[in-house]
Amino acid sequence: MSRKWILVIALLAFGVNGAWAGEKIQVGSRDIRNGHTIAGKFVFSRFGCSGQNISPEIHWSHLPPGTKSLALTVYDPDAPTGSGWWHWVVYNLPPSVRALPEGAGNRGGKGLPPGSRQAVTDFGYAGYGGPCPPPGDAPHHYLFTVYALKTSRLNLPPHPSPALVGYYIHMNMIGEGRFVGRYGRSGK
Repeated sequence: MSRKWILVIALLAFGVNGAWAGEKIQVGSRDIRNGHTIAGKFVFSRFGCSGQNISPEIHWSHLPPGTKSLALTVYDPDAPTGSGWWHWVVYNLPPSVRALPEGAGNRGGKGLPPGSRQAVTDFGYAGYGGPCPPPGDAPHHYLFTVYALKTSRLNLPPHPSPALVGYYIHMNMIGEGRFVGRYGRSGK
């Protein structure tokens, strides 16, 4: 068999398995540049932090074919909990939506598209909770991730945990993309 046919068969096999190397979802924010510090406006407003706790604008493009819904998570893997910290979890976003405006993550979810849901975060409520790492820690990394899903909705019970939503996201994911913001507090 020629090398050309081996390459064609290999590419077809990757495509059939969903591992085709198409473009990743492009995710960004007008409010937070990838790899840069998150402004005080988006920082939590308790636990010694004095931000305004407003969710930033987030936008995305390049969704894979077959996307039937979207999910968004904001996660801090550096939190000293042994399991990180979930700051925001949104699911059942329609695939026609390409952005969430600043403030969409309020506790009532009024800025979200109809049918979208927010899971309870590690702050104990559904809605955005901004960065607030312990004083003196090195700046934490906040992963803003958008997932393309092969199902039109995640049928979850009311007030699901981030772990439960994450399980269903990963069982239905066909693409993802992310950007990272950073935030730290000085002193102890």
